[in-house]
Amino acid sequence: MQGHIIVCGTDALAERIADELRGAGATVVPLQDPRALAAADVPSAVAVVCVGDDDAVNLEIALLARQLSPQVRVVARLANGVLREAVAFGNGPGAILDVADLAAPSVVEACLDRTTHTIAVAGIDFVVSGADVPRDATLREIYGDLAPVAVVHSDSSVTACPGRDITVHEGDWTAIIGTAAELAGQGIEVSKPLSHNRVRRPPLRRFFDAVRVLRDDINPMFYRALAASMTLLIGSTVLLRFTYQRPPGMSWIDALYFSTETIATVGYGDFSFIEQPSWLRLWGIGLMFAGVTTTAILVAFVADVLLSRRLAQSAGLRRARHLHDHIVVVGLGSFGIRVVSDLVHAGYDVAVIDSDEDNRFLPTARRLDVPVIFGDATLRETLESARVAQCRAIAVLTPNDMVNIETGIVLRELTADQPVVMRVYDRVLGAAVAQRFGFENVRSTVELAAPWFIGAALGLQVFGTFSVGQHSFMVGGVRVAPGSELDGVRMADMSTQTRVIAITRPGVATRLHPRRDTQLTAGDTAYLVGPYRELLATLGKGQAVTSATTG
Repeated sequence: MQGHIIVCGTDALAERIADELRGAGATVVPLQDPRALAAADVPSAVAVVCVGDDDAVNLEIALLARQLSPQVRVVARLANGVLREAVAFGNGPGAILDVADLAAPSVVEACLDRTTHTIAVAGIDFVVSGADVPRDATLREIYGDLAPVAVVHSDSSVTACPGRDITVHEGDWTAIIGTAAELAGQGIEVSKPLSHNRVRRPPLRRFFDAVRVLRDDINPMFYRALAASMTLLIGSTVLLRFTYQRPPGMSWIDALYFSTETIATVGYGDFSFIEQPSWLRLWGIGLMFAGVTTTAILVAFVADVLLSRRLAQSAGLRRARHLHDHIVVVGLGSFGIRVVSDLVHAGYDVAVIDSDEDNRFLPTARRLDVPVIFGDATLRETLESARVAQCRAIAVLTPNDMVNIETGIVLRELTADQPVVMRVYDRVLGAAVAQRFGFENVRSTVELAAPWFIGAALGLQVFGTFSVGQHSFMVGGVRVAPGSELDGVRMADMSTQTRVIAITRPGVATRLHPRRDTQLTAGDTAYLVGPYRELLATLGKGQAVTSATTG
C-alpha cells in the first residue's frame, strides 16, 4: 500500500474526516487499536490522523507513528493543553490540534451576536463582516471589488461565494471579506476585536448586588424577629425614661443604654432595678426573658444566613442571583470551559450549569470566579436558578446531542429574544433540528473542526473557519506546484464556490482581490475562502500531481 492516510478514532469527527478524505480521492485505512499501527505501513503513508475522544490513545498513536516514520504527517487531537504543547514541539510534519480551540470562537461570536471574524492571511488581517443589503443592486455596485463570501436571502436560502454581478435585494444579508480599511471604505461596520482584559463591575454596582444577594439570603422570619426586638427595645426605653425613680431621673440615652444592657443581660454596673417599684422590677424580669428569646432568635437567623451563604457559594446558586445581562453556559467539558474562559476574559459575566459535582474543570471555573450551578439543565428550575430570563445569551454545550436539543426546547419557553447557541455533533441532525424547531445558532463542532484536520492531513494551509447561518466556511492557502491543475488557471475559471482573496508571488507585493483575468503560475501562493468541502478540493488542485496519491 502506498500514499494512504491512516485515520484513528470511532467518533463522529473521525468518521467525518475519513468520509471527506475518501471523497477527495484518498485511500483511507481506519484504525482503532494502537497495537495495529505497525501493520498499517506507516512509512509509506501520507498521514496518520488520530482524532478519537481519548487523549491517551491519541497521544500513544501520535508518538508511535513518529517513531515509525519521521516524514509522515502526524495530525493528532489533544484536549490537554500541557500534552498538546509538549507533543507539538518538534513534532515534524503535521499538526497537534484541539477541537475546543477550533470551534469555541464560533460559539462565542454567536453568543455575542457578532458577525465579524478576523483571520490573518499572508501577514494581513482579513475581516469577514456581515451587512444588510441597503438597496436592490448588484454586489459590485454596492461593495465594489470586495469579495462576497455569502448572501443570505430573505427566504433564508444561502448563496455561497456569489459573483459580484449577481443582483441582491433589500432585506438580503451579505457576508463580505476584506481588510478593515476596505470594509470601512464601503460603509460596512466592523466590530472591534474582543478584549482580553476582564472588565470588573463598577464598585457601586458590586455594592448593590451584594446588598441584594444578602437580602435574598435572609429568612423572611428574620425581619419579624428584628421588628419584635426593636419594639421591645423602644418600648422599654420610653417606659424607663418616664417611670425610672432615681433623681434626677433618666435621660433618653440612659434609658436606651439601660434597656439594651437588660435585654442583652450583660449585668448592672451603673443602673439597676433594685430600688425601683415592684411592678418595674417585674418588668425588668420580663424584659430579660424577652431579650434572651429575641436575641437567640436573631443570632439563629444570622447563623443561618452565614451557613447558607457558604453552602450556596459552593453550589453557585446564591452567586448567580445578582447576575443580569450575563451569559449562561450549559456543560463544563473541555469545550464549555474554553468558551467560558473566552467570554470571561472578554469582560462578560458568565454562569455555568453542569450535572457533575466532581467535574475536573471546577478548579478552572473557580479561578475564573464563575458560579457553577449543579443540576439537570433540562429542568425549568435549574435554568431559572441561572436567571436565563435576565441573561443576554445561552450556550448549550454538553457532550450529549439529545440533552442539548431538549435543553434548547425548554429554553425557548423560558426566554424571550436571547440567542440560544446549541452544540450538536452531527451536522445533518443539527440542520434538521434548526429547521424543525427554529434554532438559528446550531453549531457542529465536527463541522467546524474537521477542515483543520483534513487540511493538515493533506498538507494544506488552513487559516480559519467560520459560520454563515448554518453553513461552514473556511479560509485556506496553497502554494501552486508546477504542473498542478491550478498552474496557469485564470481567476474566471476557478470554482464558482470559492473566492481567491489574495495572491503572493516571490519578489512581488501581495495582490488583494485579483481580477478575473489574473492567472496563477507555479510558485504563487493562493489564498481562498469558500465552503470548506469545495475549498479543500480546490486547494488540493494546487499540489503537485504526485501529491494526490502520495501526499
